[in-house]
This record gives sequence, C-alpha cells and structure tokens, in this order.
Amino acid sequence: MVARTRFDADPCPVARSVNAIGDWWSLLIVRDAFDGSRRFGEFRRSLGIAKNILAARLRALEQAGVLRGVPAPDGGAHREYVLTDKGRALFPVIVALRQWGEDECFTPDEDHSRLLDRRTGSPLRRLQIRAADGRVVGPEDTVVEKVRETESTEKPNPAAAGGDR
Repeated sequence: MVARTRFDADPCPVARSVNAIGDWWSLLIVRDAFDGSRRFGEFRRSLGIAKNILAARLRALEQAGVLRGVPAPDGGAHREYVLTDKGRALFPVIVALRQWGEDECFTPDEDHSRLLDRRTGSPLRRLQIRAADGRVVGPEDTVVEKVRETESTEKPNPAAAGGDR
C-alpha cells in the first residue's frame, strides 16, 4: 500500500484540514454522526463500508479529536462514537458540501435528501461567506495572507486575489 502524503506541517489551513479528516469515508462518517449514528454497526449499515476500513477511519477520527469513543450507555461491551467539539465544528463544512451537492450534483427533478430546521421544519438558508462588514464575498474578493511566526507589518496585496490557498 502506498503511504499517504501527510500535511501536518503545511502552512495552509485547507491542507491541514484535509489531513485531519482524511478522505470521503471520514466525511460520510461525520455526516452520519450528525444524523445520529453512534454505533459501529449503524455506520456500517448506512455506509456499506468494509469493517476494516470503518475501524481504521473511526480510529483516525478519534486520533484527530473529531470523534470520541465512549462506553455504551446500556452497559454493553460495545463502544459508541460521539462528536467532540472539534467534530461538531465541522457542521458548517458538512452543510456547505450538502448545499453544493444539491445545486451541482442533482437534476432539478431528481429526488434527494434535505436538511431541515428541527424546530420549524423549514429548509436552511444558503450559506454565504461574508466580510467583516457584512458584505457577501466570493473568491475574487479575497486574498490569502501568509502568516509567519513573526507577524509581518506588510498588508496583503489585493492584486494577488485568488492566489495560493
């Protein structure tokens, strides 16, 4: 098996995030955890994933601090998996992927699941990225600033918008 490239020391937050989450199975496990799955068998039934792959992904998500294994509340021998605060912080990522998928991966008449507000039963508003002053911004409105150990007094160059992320 080829060793996976690691991004532990990469200065890019996207690379480190991908490093922590790992792969599509991990994101689907997190999605299922938000949907209420807690037991190994629940994840396995929902995903149709091989036991060894699921066990490896659950272990990696625990090591990354996204999930925490806890004893079963019924006193059984099995463990359950619960989202940590770090795992719960992935909620906007899962919602963004869901909304992108709704817009880009289905035909207008194709059935798909929807995420609803539990209290009102209404669909959620579309996520929007906003500047500090409240303006909606897109990629062309942003620039990546490289943060160094010793903070630079230089201002980001707006001409470099959409540069190295």
